[in-house]
Amino acid sequence: MKTFRIISRIIIGIVFIFSGVVKAIDPLGSAYKFHDYFQAFNLGFLDSLSLPLSILLCTTEFIAGFSVLTAFRQKTGIWLVMILMVIFTPLTLILALTNPVSDCGCFGDAIHLTNWQTFWKNIVLISLTIVLFVNRRQIKNIFSTAGEWSIIAIAIALFILFSMYNLRFLPIIDFLPYKTGVKIAEKMVVPEGVKVDEYKTTFIYEKAGIRKEFDLNNYPADDTTWKFIDQKSVLTRKGYQPPIHDFVITSSTGEDLTQKILSYHGYSLLMISKKLSEADKNRIFDGFEFGRYCISNGIDFYILTASGSDEVTSYENGLQFCYADETTLKTMIRANPGYILLRDGIISGKWSWANLPDKEWFGRLTLPTNSK
Repeated sequence: MKTFRIISRIIIGIVFIFSGVVKAIDPLGSAYKFHDYFQAFNLGFLDSLSLPLSILLCTTEFIAGFSVLTAFRQKTGIWLVMILMVIFTPLTLILALTNPVSDCGCFGDAIHLTNWQTFWKNIVLISLTIVLFVNRRQIKNIFSTAGEWSIIAIAIALFILFSMYNLRFLPIIDFLPYKTGVKIAEKMVVPEGVKVDEYKTTFIYEKAGIRKEFDLNNYPADDTTWKFIDQKSVLTRKGYQPPIHDFVITSSTGEDLTQKILSYHGYSLLMISKKLSEADKNRIFDGFEFGRYCISNGIDFYILTASGSDEVTSYENGLQFCYADETTLKTMIRANPGYILLRDGIISGKWSWANLPDKEWFGRLTLPTNSK
């Protein structure tokens, strides 16, 4: 039994530390996941809490795992783990049954699990947690109570600073498809021979006040006594989906600029603001000024947003505003505004508004570009 307790402690500690760390690397991604859940359960009024809850959750998970694994305030850590498991195990069962959001986000974007995989993972973890919880009275302190609490407090402070660093300067590890070095067009290709999504399509027709569903093999295409009402397509088998499958950029006039941007032989800087109204106006105007400098030095500059046309029009200033899907922009970069530098369709750099290189750095990029 002692050996099993040690194994349980190691597994619980490592899993919770890992879960907390990957969320802290990308706290904004976890906040987006909270937003998805709030929307799915009609709790949109809680959206403003998404980021604070993201940081609170990852910190709690990390400290719980750290405490259990290192034995500093281990009883407290076991209590934290038990509370989290008691809350999330039934919640993940509900998610598995209803599937309002396809990926629970328990390991951020580092590892994707289905809701059923998450539920069974939690069943294993809560079983191990019960073993630790039942035997918690046998645990003794390593240092004095004050000493151990001091260690925990320092760990909490450092971990929160780590989260805030990633929030301000972009994740130190990019788990998303738009990584530096990626050629976007290549990540959009579907290989030959792979299985694609399969759908079951049904048609709803009505005759004499009676509605009936038909499939593709027996729908009354030539029977004019039936009136077409609706069509439904249900995904029956998930097929291959390329890492980047939703990268579409259109101009403010509706022109598709995707291929133009990806095939351009030179440097292009994309200023990304998923919602202009949600960004600090000074940062937005600083970006505009930066864009003018880039254009004057031979670097193409585009502003990508999912804001409404009225809001975009209010910023009309001669720069190239473009539209893209909001989820795509969130996936491209975890900052508002954020910047992606492309060269020949390859991501050469990514920065948040806080660590964008100075103008002189960009000015030095024009020589190799002009030599082409």
